[in-house]
Amino acid sequence: MLDWNECAAVERIPGKVGGEWLFKGTRVPVKALFENLEDGARIDDFLAWFPGVSREQVEAVLRHAERSLSAA
Repeated sequence: MLDWNECAAVERIPGKVGGEWLFKGTRVPVKALFENLEDGARIDDFLAWFPGVSREQVEAVLRHAERSLSAA
């Protein structure tokens, strides 16, 4: 399981969107990125659909996920 506490691009605030991990400063759950990518979306699609999320945030989340998986 990924430890999102170590990723500066995300935050978890009790009571906000059910306590989900969100892209910092938004109400967009991190899991939405992975669900959309799994369904064939491109990063540019995701950014267009969720304009509050920055490319830098997406890249940081993907790097964090990659590091976590390679450390497992």
